[in-house]
Amino acid sequence: MPALLVIVLVVSFPLLYTLWQSLTDWVLTNPRPAQLIGPVNYIEAATDQRALEALLRTVILTGVAVGVQMVLGVLMALTMNQYFSGRSLMRTLSLLPIVATPVAIALVFVIMMNPSSGIFNAGLRAMGLPGLNWIYGQDTVLPSLVIVDTWQWTPFVMLIALAGLSTMPREPYESARIDGANAWQIFWNITLPLLYPTLFVALLFRLIDTLKLFDTIYAMTQGGPGTASETVNLYLYSLGFTYFRMGYASSLVIALFSLILAIALVLIKYRRQNVLG
Repeated sequence: MPALLVIVLVVSFPLLYTLWQSLTDWVLTNPRPAQLIGPVNYIEAATDQRALEALLRTVILTGVAVGVQMVLGVLMALTMNQYFSGRSLMRTLSLLPIVATPVAIALVFVIMMNPSSGIFNAGLRAMGLPGLNWIYGQDTVLPSLVIVDTWQWTPFVMLIALAGLSTMPREPYESARIDGANAWQIFWNITLPLLYPTLFVALLFRLIDTLKLFDTIYAMTQGGPGTASETVNLYLYSLGFTYFRMGYASSLVIALFSLILAIALVLIKYRRQNVLG
């Protein structure tokens, strides 16, 4: 109980304090005490074009990145679950991106994605293809961020999928082989359904984590070029620490928190009803 009480206080106090801030007109540089203004900040957020565009970018970045990571993570898990020489070494090496510092990874990719001297464009030119602007182009910055996030967090999905594969019973596979099922039929009708509960855990973690993504984007683009990579997290950071509108920024924090909580609850309910039965 003492530990539980501490956890509740640590979580609830910042949340309630942020909720209170979101109902005020607090401006950090204004010496006047903050005034309670009710839901005005939330009404402004609902009509703020920049906030809505940032939300759309957040959803697109999250959907594409998590979708690619789930597919590649399962493929990597299936590969690493096979017996081959050096499998333990390959498993260890594939997990290295997870333990690296996100900001350090971001800075390395900034160097590699440099349009004039980066290794990415050098590789494209070696194949006779034109170079890209990567994080410096409005049309390519979001795909570039997807590449970075996918490189770092696909091994996380692989790790969870591997845990699910290691607990699968062998009897269904033996029966399927006796009946003449091929590799694709075995995967689609046996492996994937048995992996669903495990994959939902990976999906839930990655959705929550990517919706909150800040450090990698800030280190690589700071929301640029222009606002082409500005997500909700970067926008509320600018509101709070560039324009000092702490009250309005707090309302976006609460809105983002509510979105993440709603998605998590929907996924958990779906998992209980449709996956676990």
